[in-house]
Amino acid sequence: MTQTTSILALALPVLLVLPGCASSLDAYRDEKPTLALDQFFNGRLVAYGIVQDFSGRVTRRFRADISAQWQEAKGVLDEQFYFSDGEQQSRCWTIVKEGNRYRGTAGDIVGEARGEAQGNALNWRYTLQVPVNGKVWNIALDDWLYLIDENNLINRTRMKKFGLPVGQLTLHIRKLADDEAFQTRDAESVCTGPEGQ
Repeated sequence: MTQTTSILALALPVLLVLPGCASSLDAYRDEKPTLALDQFFNGRLVAYGIVQDFSGRVTRRFRADISAQWQEAKGVLDEQFYFSDGEQQSRCWTIVKEGNRYRGTAGDIVGEARGEAQGNALNWRYTLQVPVNGKVWNIALDDWLYLIDENNLINRTRMKKFGLPVGQLTLHIRKLADDEAFQTRDAESVCTGPEGQ
């Protein structure tokens, strides 16, 4: 084997892996429309999603009704989840906007979520506490949000535990017009609004 062939043999696996590396936010800098959480997540929204395990099998399906409001740079997202197996969950996000960066907290989030937006995309990372068989697992989430148009957003999330992939989540979120707000279900809120956080 010649030296050139040896170098190519060593380099090929690296070249094959590179396209699969995590996306950089800079790649979306010029994409339109621009994603601003305080504009998209404002008012009533509805979401439909699936959860997949590490093998890609769909393990859960759900709908989420979201009510969001902002006061200046501080927002509250009231999320009500309805799973296909009958389980219901609630989450109340408090989000602070700092330019194109965001910080967020919620009752089942460890510490603080942190995200940054560029163009039509936002990368959001946090650790979620997930009950599993009577125990609580801390799952690291790498969340990517892509604004499709002013009313539709796709959310793709990779989930890891101890650095190993355990699943992924895909979510379509649609902003509702005022005359569609009746489509969301009335549920007891776990949020008190931006002024009460």
